[in-house]
Amino acid sequence: MAPKIKICGITEAAGLEAAIAARADYVGLVFHAPSPRHLALGAAAGLATQARGRIAVVALLVDPADDALAEVVAAVRPDIVQLHGAETPERVAAVRSRLGLPVWKAHPVAGPDDLDRARQWQGVADLVLLDAKTPKGALPGGMGLRFDWQMLAGRRLPFAWGLAGGLDPANVAEAIALTAAPLVDTSSGVERAPGGKTADLISAFCSAARS
Repeated sequence: MAPKIKICGITEAAGLEAAIAARADYVGLVFHAPSPRHLALGAAAGLATQARGRIAVVALLVDPADDALAEVVAAVRPDIVQLHGAETPERVAAVRSRLGLPVWKAHPVAGPDDLDRARQWQGVADLVLLDAKTPKGALPGGMGLRFDWQMLAGRRLPFAWGLAGGLDPANVAEAIALTAAPLVDTSSGVERAPGGKTADLISAFCSAARS
């Protein structure tokens, strides 16, 4: 079965339309001011309206306070919330209960111990996104970094999960073949410049992921 596909960091209508045309399953809208993909609420609400009923919308936040979460959910009405910071299992469970929405949790991976620690999200998050660990002080994702996918070869994880970090049209088929990832997530891998998605790269990524 082909994996689900998420195109994260959509910032404009053209990129959203490209993801829909390529039959991606999810688009990610980023609410994290240091990121070049950060969206103001008004712009995000417009993209979410454009997407509604056509593709699922994931709202990505990093260590958000309750009021920031509430503002994003009220304005955007996302299908899913993705937490991409240093949130604890208790915080993720609280957000999930408060919002009544599916919550995905990004989990940074550099080595086997990090992969083992991903079990803390079992029964807490609806999906665990295994992403490459970024350097201290850097953005938590969207930097084109990858971890050693060989760690996932032949490994069965006891929770719903997806693969992120450094995926692009040239390597996503290899990543899926090696890891059997049920979901793949890309951001910088389908950009010519940070924050600017490119239709031909989105199309190539989705085609390669399904191959």
